[in-house]
Amino acid sequence: MLTEPIAKLCCYDSQGRFTFLNISDSFRDWNMDEHGMLWAYNLNYMDWLGQEGISEEECLRWIDRFIDELPSNHVGLAPYPIALRVINWAKFFTRHPEGRNKKRIDSMYAQILLLERELEYHLLGNHLLEDAYALFIASVFFSDERLFSKAAHLLEEQLSEQILPDGAHYEQSPMYHCIMLDRLLDCISFSANNQLFVHQETFTNTLKQKAALMLGHLQSIIYSDGSIPLLNDSAYGIAPTAGQLFDYARKLNISWNPMPLRECGYRKLNDKGMEVILDIGNITASYQPGHSHADTFNYELRIDSQPVIVDTGISTYNKDPRRQYERSTAAHNTVSVAGRDSSMVWGGFRVGRRAKVTIVKDCPTEILAHHDGFGRHIIHQRHFALCDHSIHIEDLIIGNVTNAISYLHFSPQTDVSVVSETDGILKAGKVIIKAEGFNGISVKTDYVSTEYNKLQPCQVLEISFQQQLRYSIKVT
Repeated sequence: MLTEPIAKLCCYDSQGRFTFLNISDSFRDWNMDEHGMLWAYNLNYMDWLGQEGISEEECLRWIDRFIDELPSNHVGLAPYPIALRVINWAKFFTRHPEGRNKKRIDSMYAQILLLERELEYHLLGNHLLEDAYALFIASVFFSDERLFSKAAHLLEEQLSEQILPDGAHYEQSPMYHCIMLDRLLDCISFSANNQLFVHQETFTNTLKQKAALMLGHLQSIIYSDGSIPLLNDSAYGIAPTAGQLFDYARKLNISWNPMPLRECGYRKLNDKGMEVILDIGNITASYQPGHSHADTFNYELRIDSQPVIVDTGISTYNKDPRRQYERSTAAHNTVSVAGRDSSMVWGGFRVGRRAKVTIVKDCPTEILAHHDGFGRHIIHQRHFALCDHSIHIEDLIIGNVTNAISYLHFSPQTDVSVVSETDGILKAGKVIIKAEGFNGISVKTDYVSTEYNKLQPCQVLEISFQQQLRYSIKVT
C-alpha cells in the first residue's frame, strides 16, 4: 500500500471549472494556453486527481477523456507534464485499484515509455529530476525491473548532482525545494511498500538519507511560523507546506536534524523575535539558472513572525516586463549600481553575467561579503550585524561610481512614514529606520506578490548614495 500522500489543494469543481495560479476557467480543451503555458501545464499534470472531495468516478471520467483526446493534445505530450501526470495516475490507481483497466494502464505505460525516450537533458535541473521520479515510481507500479534499473541510476545521479551538501536543492528556490522533497517522499513511499527488486531496499535507504538532508535544510530555512522565504522563484500555494512535508516524512519513519545553512548561500540571523534570512550565495545551478534572480545580498525581515521587509516574489512565468522586473535587482532588498542588475537576467529564464560572491565573515550574528556583479572594476560589499534587537547594514561601493540605490520593499501591511528626511529617520510599522551617508530618500509605491497572479500594493524605500551607506532597523 502507498502511504497516504499529501492532499492537494482544490482546483477542480463539479461545474468543470479549473483553478490554477489563481486563475479560474471552464474546460474547453487540453491545450488551453490563453492564461500562459504554466496554466496549461497544470491542467495536464492532473495533480487535481488527489484533491479532497473529488469522486473516483469523476476522476476516471477525466482520465478516459484525456486518453481519448490525447492525439490532439500537444501540451500533454511534453515530457514534463507526462512525468507529473504519470506520478499522479500511479498514486490514483494505487488508491483505487478497481479503476484499473487495460485501456488506462496501457496508456499510462505508453506515456512512460515516451518520457523515457524524451528525458529532458536539454533542460536538466528540476525537470530531469522530475523525469527520474516518474520513471522510478512507474517502475515500481508496473513491476518493471528494466525500468527500475534505469530509473534508480538516473535518480541517484540527479540527487547527487542537485542536492547540495547542506540539503538544499541547487536551484536555490525554497518552493522548488519543497516540490522536489514531496516527490522524493512519494518515491520512498512507493518503494518501501512494494519491495520487488534486488537491492531495492538498499536503494530505498539511500533515498531516505537524501530526504533527511532535504528535511534538515527545510527545518533550518523556514520561519518560526513554518512558512518559507520567497527567495528566487518562490510563491505560496504551489508546494506543500513544511508542516505537511514533516508529517509525511514521519509517516515514512524518516528522522532528521536541522542542517547548517552553507552551500545554499542563505543565512538566518535571529534575535528576540527578529528573523532575518539573507542571500550571500552564488548561483549554484550554473548551467540551469532559470529560477535565479539578480538578488545578491537580498534579505527578508520578520518581527514576531510578521513580515516587515519582503521579497517582491513572483507573480508570473510569462516572458513579459513584470517577469523581468521581478527577477531584477531593483525588485529586491539590496543595492543597484548605476541602474544595473547584479547579475544579467533576461529572457524570462536566462542569466548572463553573474555576480561572484566572496564571503569574508560568516558568524551567527554577523555577515560580511562582497561581489563583483556590477563590473570588473566595481565591488559591492555588504555587512550585516544583528544586535540589541536591531539589524545594522552597511554598504560600501568600491570603484568609480556616481550613484547607487539601496531598496527596501515593505510588506503590504506595513505603513512607511518619513519622520525626518534630513536626519534619515523613518518609521515602518514596528521598526524605526535610521540611515547615514545618503544623498536622498524617497518612498514609492510598488507591488509584491506572494502567489501567482496576485499583486498587492506596497511601499518601497529607495535610499540613494554614492559610495558608503549605513542604516539600522530597530524594533520600537
